[in-house]
Amino acid sequence: MAEKALAVGVLYGGRSGEHEVSVTSARFIAKSLAARFQVLLVGISREGTWYWIAGEEIPPDAEVKEGQGIPLCVKPGVEEGGLFYVQGGEARRLPVDVVFPALHGPFGEDGTIQGLLEVAGLPYVGAGVLGSALGMDKIAQKDVFRARGIPTVRYRGLRREDIDQDGILDELMAGLGLPLFVKPANLGSSVGIKKAKSREELGEALSLAAQYDTRIIVEEAVQGREVECALLGHQGDVAASVVGEIFPAGEFYDYTSKYLDEGSRTQAPADLPQNTVEEIQALSRAAFEALDLSGLARVDFFVTLEGEVLVNEVNTIPGFTPISMYPQLWEKSGMSSQDLVDRLVRIALHRHQEKLSLRHDPGL
Repeated sequence: MAEKALAVGVLYGGRSGEHEVSVTSARFIAKSLAARFQVLLVGISREGTWYWIAGEEIPPDAEVKEGQGIPLCVKPGVEEGGLFYVQGGEARRLPVDVVFPALHGPFGEDGTIQGLLEVAGLPYVGAGVLGSALGMDKIAQKDVFRARGIPTVRYRGLRREDIDQDGILDELMAGLGLPLFVKPANLGSSVGIKKAKSREELGEALSLAAQYDTRIIVEEAVQGREVECALLGHQGDVAASVVGEIFPAGEFYDYTSKYLDEGSRTQAPADLPQNTVEEIQALSRAAFEALDLSGLARVDFFVTLEGEVLVNEVNTIPGFTPISMYPQLWEKSGMSSQDLVDRLVRIALHRHQEKLSLRHDPGL
């Protein structure tokens, strides 16, 4: 008798501004999983309602709508926990063996969903609570890099109330120069980011970022090439992909360049000296370890005009669409999308068993 295929719950949609990107990532992930696993679609509406969506393919709609599927709830517990729905007046467990989050941004990539899955006793793909939170918060992430001696761009972290202080604009320009990038600390896909070339633009950029987050990061604008490296593995056994280069259509790789502007292009492998490639791969692994990551990550870099390699940021749930760099970099490294998602599921199950083996009582 053939072994029953593992059931993978693809979790997508969500409350962040990256809802549509999440749907597109989930569609590609589900298609890649379908050859070897049973796929169960779990969509989260913009209002935060969880639904079991019938079928193994995501409908063509660009969002998870209210009432689109069977409502689900998350129940805590190791043995008795999981995802549940009501049928015939009885609560029934959705038979999910492992969850594959395809949620980008807040309420999905920041440790919140990971914590929920932990208390529900569900194995899941990707970084845990700590790694997800650090990976999402650009200030905390760079603080860790700086403490570990991992080279990164010069930056300054601010709270929203700081931007109203007298002299803050002059202070930022004196410390970091111009131009500057201003970003919400906890958003992905370049949402809310603005490049400031003047004092006036800096003030506008701070106000824009403050609309999206209570914490803001201001970074020096580095002249150089934008390159990326994909990672796959867990605790000391982490593989780095070939390095790819981004050629944005606009001034930088913003939301429009990533998902809407057909003028943007990528190249993998990037045309870089071998020693630079090896440095990027080594720093990628160092960043992965420093943030306590697991499963997958994409590390973004700048290579300056002088050849210096600087870590820009780490993405713990990178875009997983057909045109996204993460699966493309692994394809260029000789790994198909089917093999890639298979490996990610196996890592998730291994890590879950590791955690179950740990003692949680004092042993008295």
